[in-house]
Amino acid sequence: MLLGLRIDVDTLRGTRCGVPNLCRLLDEYSIKASFFFSVGPDNMGRHLWRLMRPDFLFKMLRTNAPNLYGWDILLRGTLWPGPVIGKKTADIIRSTSEAGHEIGLHTWDHHAWQAHINEMSREDIQRSLKQGFDLLERITGKPPVCSAVPGWKCNNLALEEKDRFPFVYNSDCRGENIFFPMIGGCRLSQPQIPVTLPTYDELIGRNGISDKNYNESIMSRLDPDGLNVLTIHAEVEGISRFPLFENFVKLARDKGVSFAPLGNLLKTSPPAIQAAVIEGEVPGREGYCSCQAGISA
Repeated sequence: MLLGLRIDVDTLRGTRCGVPNLCRLLDEYSIKASFFFSVGPDNMGRHLWRLMRPDFLFKMLRTNAPNLYGWDILLRGTLWPGPVIGKKTADIIRSTSEAGHEIGLHTWDHHAWQAHINEMSREDIQRSLKQGFDLLERITGKPPVCSAVPGWKCNNLALEEKDRFPFVYNSDCRGENIFFPMIGGCRLSQPQIPVTLPTYDELIGRNGISDKNYNESIMSRLDPDGLNVLTIHAEVEGISRFPLFENFVKLARDKGVSFAPLGNLLKTSPPAIQAAVIEGEVPGREGYCSCQAGISA
């Protein structure tokens, strides 16, 4: 059974501490993955205003956010402008690429995209994508081959603007099949590889799921006959929950699961369908998520 491993890197701390930890672990097991880097200003602390939303407040309490992420992440960019991640950690991003992992663009400014994507103009979206794309290319010496929006927040403008970049694929939504996005009856050229499995923060503290049975819960959701894509975060599985993820890798390997970058899935499951990307809900996640049309989360 093949499991696509997507690693989202949202913050300075995640890049500086989580990525090297994950790279060492993956190297130990000869695993390659897809790393999606946020490279612009780390303003993640500005999400704290969302505490006024009951769903977000409950999520922060349910996941014990200070312990899970660390106070530096929760406050970053609140009292002063956040540092530009790509400039502070270029050596780490470059070494991840040189280790043979697939390198993709997550975003320029994670907070700005996740909080304001539906207010951004076409020009704003294009500028954000280009800033991130250009910096990643300068760091690694080659263009990023893929992209994945923060928080699964996407819209048609973003999909159309991404289609102007040389991405082999994008991973912007939740779903069940690799597909070509459709907008107004027109098919875009870049396939979508959706995430099929829940993330740690979506499951933990709900329906009896704790660190004691989390790995087994993920394993039970793998589909031997379908697409399997797991997202982990450098800030979580790379730092505070690193031992938990290390145990997951051992468990999965013992049960015959092979890990691969998302791009490899295009070879084993080439896109055979077309679908729109629409707003939907994912249990355990506050706000909407972009979802493959016709799929119930």
